[in-house]
Amino acid sequence: MDTETHATWNYDYWKPRALCSEFDAQLFFPVGVTGDAEAQINRAKSVCSRCPVSMQCLEFALRTNQEYGIWGGRDEEERRVIRRMRRQNRKLVAAS
Repeated sequence: MDTETHATWNYDYWKPRALCSEFDAQLFFPVGVTGDAEAQINRAKSVCSRCPVSMQCLEFALRTNQEYGIWGGRDEEERRVIRRMRRQNRKLVAAS
């Protein structure tokens, strides 16, 4: 099983090792993107930057279309950009 599939379908494998489990989950689901929410986003991303399973978390969020919150150190817009880039890459590969 590859890492991407593993991250998505074996959630129990990586989630217990996630650093976020030591924090209140609300930290990772800010309301808004400015003011206090911006500071909260930065704190959440700081936790993710030290997490040993942040890539598995991000892949889980991307493959399961998590729309809200900070996952793997990326916010909603950053994940949209990644998904868009992946779609474009798949189109390029299919066209060649």
